[in-house]
Amino acid sequence: MRVVLLFLFLSGALSLVAQQLVFPSQSGWTQLEEGKEFSFTVGLTDNSKVVRFSLDGGNDLGMQLDSIGHFTWTPSYDLVDRLAKQKEISVIFQAELKDGKRTRHAVNFFVTHVNRPPVVGDLPTFYVKQNTSSKYQIPADYVHDPDGDPVIFKARESVMPEGAVMTSLGQITWTPSRTQFNSLRTTPLDIEFIVQDQPDKAETIGKIRVGQTQLDLPPELLLVPADTLWTIKENEGINLKIYVSDPNGDDNIDQVDFISSNVKVPKSALKENSKVQREFTWSPGYDFVDEAEKKVEVLLTFFAFDKSSNRVQRKIRVIVIDAENIEEKDKILYQKYFNTLAATKNLIDLLDQNNEKLEGTFNRAKKGKKKRTILTASLGAVTGISPLVLNSDGSKGVSVVGGTSVLTLNSLEAGQVIGRSAGEYQNRIKTNRDLRTQLQLKGNFFARKYALKSIRRVSEFEFDRDELVRLLNTDQLTTLELSARPQGVPTEKELKKTFTDLGDEN
Repeated sequence: MRVVLLFLFLSGALSLVAQQLVFPSQSGWTQLEEGKEFSFTVGLTDNSKVVRFSLDGGNDLGMQLDSIGHFTWTPSYDLVDRLAKQKEISVIFQAELKDGKRTRHAVNFFVTHVNRPPVVGDLPTFYVKQNTSSKYQIPADYVHDPDGDPVIFKARESVMPEGAVMTSLGQITWTPSRTQFNSLRTTPLDIEFIVQDQPDKAETIGKIRVGQTQLDLPPELLLVPADTLWTIKENEGINLKIYVSDPNGDDNIDQVDFISSNVKVPKSALKENSKVQREFTWSPGYDFVDEAEKKVEVLLTFFAFDKSSNRVQRKIRVIVIDAENIEEKDKILYQKYFNTLAATKNLIDLLDQNNEKLEGTFNRAKKGKKKRTILTASLGAVTGISPLVLNSDGSKGVSVVGGTSVLTLNSLEAGQVIGRSAGEYQNRIKTNRDLRTQLQLKGNFFARKYALKSIRRVSEFEFDRDELVRLLNTDQLTTLELSARPQGVPTEKELKKTFTDLGDEN
């Protein structure tokens, strides 16, 4: 019996212990690295009481925590500044219990920067002439460091052709001999070099194909990116870098341009950065696709001529999809949002004025007025005599009616004299106050809920707005003998005094 009682006592005591979140027990589990996936499962001291797990913060960084507590995250490479080396990220793990309670625990992750080596793209061919000094500058657009580190170039001396020199800035100078030049015709040559970032000195090997220039060859045209099919919306843009080279020398380039199958693409979209580089930047705009169409296909042809009229061209297709004008829509929705709240404020101000008027009338009605009253009776001839005041009490007067009647009258309330009771004014005051309270509450809710333009885009916005508009046109205004006529548009500052959570247009 004692054992049973002891077990029951311990069970009850354990149930009183607050539930706590359980995390990995190993040391340093919060130390993470950029680009490396990290995952674990968070638990509770009694998982049978958990309804679901959730995460407060971290969603914008790609953190994911499902309802059963499985957490995954791969910190992006650009999360930590390359100079800071480490960054602290704080999030809160939360568990909802079956009894409706919640338990929360904050965790600080420490993410360490991971250096990445430079990236080298496919470089244009290095064309050389026999016994002529040829220079080749590695284009900066083809070599970059993903972490933004400065880079230097180093030659791989073991594979460099005899007489070739490379500087730390990536310029190669070579004057091939006759033997070297002729060998290029049958044996392709690749010049290898090293790109090293600073200060971590991570390295990548790049290659440059070397070819001979013997004939009058056409120019070369390179588009970056090299995609031949683009699909964009009207409000999106396309950006191409165009590199032109000529085997016979860049001075031999005569013309670089483009033609479009659609006249709406302006010639100004192509800009010249240098003799060998152009940039094409174009955004269709919301008026590009007609309302009756879903999409429009545009064929762009980029071409280059040398001075001998040799031509090279590259074609790309751009499919432009009709898009909703979000900026214009946001402006319209904000006007609806602002004007609805402005009308609500105007009616609230009108009700405040009406409340003062009703209370003033009601207070005067309560005071009452002394009235002289002549009573006529149908019991025969009656002689009316003015009331005789018996004492200084202003609440009573005696009217003497000759021969037939003597009547004592209390003073009449002013409201009853004009045909309306004080009770009617009380009802109007109550109706006025109730309507004003409803308008204030619903206006506050509407202003707060739709303060952000992204929330105003949902369909629920129109539903809530219609509900507030119906209240602005309530039949109670007729009872109060009021009309919600326009009273001018308040300024944003004035409107914020009534609805402090008012959002702005942006």
